[in-house]
Amino acid sequence: MVSLSKLVAIAAAALVILASYEFYVMQAQQGDFTGSVPSAFTVDGKTYTFTYSATTPAERQTGLMNKMITDATTMLFAFPSFGRWSFWMYDTNSSLDMVWLNATGASARVVFVVTSAPPCYDSAACAVYTPPSPANFVIEAKAGFAAANGVAVGSAVTLS
Repeated sequence: MVSLSKLVAIAAAALVILASYEFYVMQAQQGDFTGSVPSAFTVDGKTYTFTYSATTPAERQTGLMNKMITDATTMLFAFPSFGRWSFWMYDTNSSLDMVWLNATGASARVVFVVTSAPPCYDSAACAVYTPPSPANFVIEAKAGFAAANGVAVGSAVTLS
């Protein structure tokens, strides 16, 4: 007979495997972004320039891994279609805020926010963050950005 603690451990391992599988499947299914890539965004009356952008599957997979992240670092992930794009923090050297946007043209609305996602150095144990609503852009910034700028679900963002 299997103990309850072993069943819980097996269930937890299965959830990690399924979440990782979903993350890798989503990464494999996406293509290149072919639209005009915004170079900046405005939220709550303040404009920020993107430090980095990712428009291909390879760029999106790498993200901010192994990059120096400062208070001014922002990265735009641009996707070819609306989807529930998943993210993780593997090999990212700083806690981040992640902001999923549903955008049409230059007008965008925040559909999901993860604040202070911690770095992860064990790919088998990294949390996977998936929005409940479709998005076509994701902004990453150093932890604290969302709170300092009043970014929350429903916030308006202008891309330029």
